[in-house]
Amino acid sequence: MNQQTTPGASQRRELTSFWTGEQEYCVDIMAVREIRGWSVATPLPQSPHYMRGVINLRGAVLPIMDLAARLDLPATQPSERSVIIVVQVGERLVGLLVDAVSDILSISPDQIQPTPDVGCDQVKAFVRGLITIDDRMVSEIAVERLLPEIESLAA
Repeated sequence: MNQQTTPGASQRRELTSFWTGEQEYCVDIMAVREIRGWSVATPLPQSPHYMRGVINLRGAVLPIMDLAARLDLPATQPSERSVIIVVQVGERLVGLLVDAVSDILSISPDQIQPTPDVGCDQVKAFVRGLITIDDRMVSEIAVERLLPEIESLAA
């Protein structure tokens, strides 16, 4: 017996959604390597304000970025609910400190709205698009655009 897929099902994408402050964001699930509880990071001197430091991830040094601070929002105050989403961008791994993971979203391309022009190029630099689900709006983060300055930390 053959299973038939609905039209457009192959175009659906899965995203991991999470909260940072009062806003819900998401990243492509294919970039997520793991989700782990918060652990205190060892600060590195001369790091950008949004870098919390590094942690030991099974023998590898993993830089931890406070996503809220990177987006120019108030810095995250870690709690027992805080998590680190380990994402892979190219050959690099980085941990994103967020308040809480909320859901796995399965969306079709027509659910993604373009990022509005708000007179600030940084918004479009980090937000790939907006997704409306029921009565909430979720911003899709372009993780590859968060990392340009990390190159100097990895050296």
